[in-house]
Amino acid sequence: MKEKADLLLFNANVLTLDPARPRGEIVAIRGDRILSVGNNSEREDLTGRSTRCIDCGGRTVLPGFHDAHMHLFALASNLISLDCSPSAVSSIVEIQRLISRKAMTTPPGKWIKAAGYNEFYLEERRHPTRWDLDKAAPAHPVKLAHRTRHACVLNSRALALAGITAETPDPPGGLIERDPETGEPTGLLFGMNAYLSESVVPPPSDEELSEAIGRASRILLAAGITSLQDATSHNGPTQWERFRKAKESGKLIPRIKMMLGIREFQKFKALNPGAKTDDPELSIGAVKIMLDEVSGRLNPPQADLNEMVLTAHQAGFQVALHAIEENTVEAAAAAIAYALQRLPLNDHRHRIEHCAECPPRLLQRLEALQIAVVTQPAFLYFHGERYFATVEEHRLPWLYRIGSWHKAGLLTAASSDSPVIPVDPLTGIYAAVTRKAQTGREFLPEERISISQALWMHTAAGSHAAFEEKLKGTIAPGKLADLVLLSADPTRVPPEEIRAIRVEKTILGGRIVWEA
Repeated sequence: MKEKADLLLFNANVLTLDPARPRGEIVAIRGDRILSVGNNSEREDLTGRSTRCIDCGGRTVLPGFHDAHMHLFALASNLISLDCSPSAVSSIVEIQRLISRKAMTTPPGKWIKAAGYNEFYLEERRHPTRWDLDKAAPAHPVKLAHRTRHACVLNSRALALAGITAETPDPPGGLIERDPETGEPTGLLFGMNAYLSESVVPPPSDEELSEAIGRASRILLAAGITSLQDATSHNGPTQWERFRKAKESGKLIPRIKMMLGIREFQKFKALNPGAKTDDPELSIGAVKIMLDEVSGRLNPPQADLNEMVLTAHQAGFQVALHAIEENTVEAAAAAIAYALQRLPLNDHRHRIEHCAECPPRLLQRLEALQIAVVTQPAFLYFHGERYFATVEEHRLPWLYRIGSWHKAGLLTAASSDSPVIPVDPLTGIYAAVTRKAQTGREFLPEERISISQALWMHTAAGSHAAFEEKLKGTIAPGKLADLVLLSADPTRVPPEEIRAIRVEKTILGGRIVWEA
């Protein structure tokens, strides 16, 4: 006698992404697992007295989307900050207006936080300065975070509270922009989040953060995201406790793989020896290492980077290296090679996050080392015109070489890097398939991939990049019942219509957690 389903999706167009059975019409779910994938003719055998049956009306069922690199608390923080994203403001004047209005209802001396600006999309085509923010809120300390969260602008009161003056040296890995004539800080700071610790800029209250996490969770579920990997570089015991509490409270629904900051992971191992588990709700993932160039200098230096990667590798951790520019991608590959030479490991799945610039010689290097790439296809859509305007012409053919990575057989997973861009897997799929910016302008069409490859990037590849492919990522018996119901089949509509497809239901562990 066949086991009966608790939840049965029938009359569906099921794209399993499982080579053993690519398509089906029914998904039977028992508990939090997939019981079977089959045809409509099997419906009666799978239906019991308590089975809930959902007629999908021919609509498409996919594995739940997996965002392989984002920043959940930054997204939540943005939701309780003034919205200065390109969709909300188009000029510094509008930013000033928003901050000024907030100042009218905020007691003098209390911090005002704003986030999401991108200087390329402002009419002035420049970063705001301390003096711009002073005009809007002279009696309040103000912090305005860049869309990337790697830069911010402080007004004069905030600079004073942070102790930043003309005499303050650039901290390690950070940069204080200064007026070329006076040497005074302009308010623009790069790579100084650690410097502006919670002792300087007060964190949100527990109530504010809890409410914001709930909102962020709903945004993710509405986009069909059932799993995410949090790639925040300072993640450690404090962030783990926040995630744990958010999970326990029921505010945070998607499954979380939390990366550990390189400077936190030894401390974390000592405090939480059992945390690196296979708990599908919340577990520890890779060790995150930030790698960038500040004033032409590699940070951290190559020798230090090599030892960081080796230490994590020897401890049995996957590493995820933030590397965007050619030189940083090269340094990341060299550090991984250094670790593998000293402790060979075939299925290491060490990752480069972003990998925006990848010239042919580095593509060969990544292929030889079998380094995984976790990148952001939707950047092509949201930032494509900026790349055309600001990237040196000889570097343009190196940008986001998604097609080349696939041809080289590299594990290539997709992410949003939210809150840098909106959480929107369908836009990522569209961008990977069309290579078009918002304006419709094509960006290196030779790097397009197929719709099947794009779907894999946004689902199964994320699970592979987290060593979770046996647990989720495809629709197959025994795997977690994490699914998304779409209004149309991305493989059967013209590419230009992919972004118009709607998420109608999101199912996590056999529970419907969001529906339109």
